[in-house]
Amino acid sequence: MGRLRACLGAAAAVGLAAAGTTALAAGSASGAPSALDNRWYAAAPYLMPEDNDPPDAAAIMDATGLKAFQLAFILAPNGGGCTPTWGGTSSLSSDTAVQSVINTIRSKGGDVSVSIGGYGGTKLGQTCSDAASTAAAYQQVITKYGLHAIDFDLEEPEYENTAAIKNEIGAAKILQQNNPGLYVSVTTPGTADGTGWFGKQMLLEAKSQGFTPNNFSIMPFDGGFNGAASQTDALTKFNAILQSTFGWNEATAYAHEGFSGMNGRSDAGEYFPQADFQTVLDFATSHHMDRYTFWSLNRDRQCSPADNGGRTSGSCSSVAQSPWEFAKFSVKFAGATPPGSTPTPTPTPTPTPPNPGNSCKTAWSSSAVYVSGDEASYNGHNWKAKWWTQNEAPNGSDWGAWQDEGSC
Repeated sequence: MGRLRACLGAAAAVGLAAAGTTALAAGSASGAPSALDNRWYAAAPYLMPEDNDPPDAAAIMDATGLKAFQLAFILAPNGGGCTPTWGGTSSLSSDTAVQSVINTIRSKGGDVSVSIGGYGGTKLGQTCSDAASTAAAYQQVITKYGLHAIDFDLEEPEYENTAAIKNEIGAAKILQQNNPGLYVSVTTPGTADGTGWFGKQMLLEAKSQGFTPNNFSIMPFDGGFNGAASQTDALTKFNAILQSTFGWNEATAYAHEGFSGMNGRSDAGEYFPQADFQTVLDFATSHHMDRYTFWSLNRDRQCSPADNGGRTSGSCSSVAQSPWEFAKFSVKFAGATPPGSTPTPTPTPTPTPPNPGNSCKTAWSSSAVYVSGDEASYNGHNWKAKWWTQNEAPNGSDWGAWQDEGSC
């Protein structure tokens, strides 16, 4: 996430709560709720529960219908060591503050994922000796909170450290194996070309270890981006990188791709208002991407007049907005309708008249995905898809996605 994440305060957790020692399944049995649909974990925006003027999660849920939150960040202790902390300062084993936030969210039918890493700070992949010890540290987090989802936010300075990234990817693979059903996302910086050299090296490390998470997400901001068009272009290019790295086709790559944006003013002074979020949301849903999230809910509110001086804040967006407007885009990605919104009706395709001589296939739909060999009827003709396509009406063009099979 953005450089504002380096502003991690020293808020201390209070009280005592012993960390569990069993795996996810046992954690669930001890009182953790049933998992949400993975689409909610894929849509969960980031929330710092101890820093950057934490908002009331319950109020956000009531106002938007949001069910999932991405809590940030788990780091190594500031003094070194291979034990998990919140922000490098708050001990996981004695935490009650974050646990209280989680309890509030779950009492309202929601759930959380926890993000490890982020921009700045010392990461456990840097301080733990190998993948197994790194995984053991993260397992403490999963077990303590009964997690069904976890996010590996791999960026500066850690993702420039080959050994650390090997530990992180190895740990992610171990956690995935030891916690069946665990939703795992991997988040890394984005560039105009999709992702940079270190991001590509991280993908190659994942390939070499045989590790496939639910998604690899890029953060297309803080890199000379200018609005939604530059972000969707980066997502398109990142898709090509996933294809070439893992041997996936386009649709499979999109099914393992995610977007993580920054609402409002970025650290680099770029602006991403609500209209840009809608454009990227449309891109993500139309391409059947796995994840759509943003940094952060702490920033999902308008700055006070005194703060509107063209600066980036960790606790407001620096753009005109009502509270929690950006959270509603996540709700839409999850497939829910935010309170007060009018659902968009699903258009009904015009039925194709039957022809007893050559029966018509199922009518073409702009929302359906077609792959090579799929057939559909349109304007009294049957058509066969030449390759993966969506929202491209059959027209008989030699360069189009459809082959005319004649009238029906």
